[in-house]
Amino acid sequence: MPGDFGWLCSFFCLLKDIKENSKFQFMKKYIANIITGSRVAFSLPLLFVPITSAWFYILYLFCGLTDMIDGAIARKTGAVSKFGARLDTVADFVFMFVCSIKILPLIHIPAWLWVWIIIIALIKIFNIALVFIRKKKLISIHSVLNKTTGFALFLLPLSLAFVETTYSVATICVLATIAVMQEVYFIAKGQEAL
Repeated sequence: MPGDFGWLCSFFCLLKDIKENSKFQFMKKYIANIITGSRVAFSLPLLFVPITSAWFYILYLFCGLTDMIDGAIARKTGAVSKFGARLDTVADFVFMFVCSIKILPLIHIPAWLWVWIIIIALIKIFNIALVFIRKKKLISIHSVLNKTTGFALFLLPLSLAFVETTYSVATICVLATIAVMQEVYFIAKGQEAL
């Protein structure tokens, strides 16, 4: 019957029951880790689909989305944990490794850019090692510049069809160089926990 809002009352009662239900509390506690774990689960199929297929882009974008929202959800639900942080690092590594296997053989990067990439990687490794020696734990600096570099790197496969690879990679290298130098500055000032 039009104008009957009984269904609306039922809906709000259902929401109240879900909120008070212990299963919902369980999900609230672990949803961020489930999202992070799904990044690993959805990264692996990327190995088996063509890079130019719709499935590759769907899986790739889904993995990128999980990387963007898992930390925010963990903070919003009060579920931030050391395990979640470690799982996020593992998921990032798996996603990056799988994407490297798929994408690097298909693009041409000049030797001078490879040298630049290797230098950036060595400085990052040095930064991680230095912080580990000082703090006795692995700390990854999540500065705005590092996040910006990561986002630019995430966009790289999406831009391969219409942007010259050398320009894209060089731009990412500029961002990464600035970010890694900022890391050096933070470490020198004892501000590693950003």
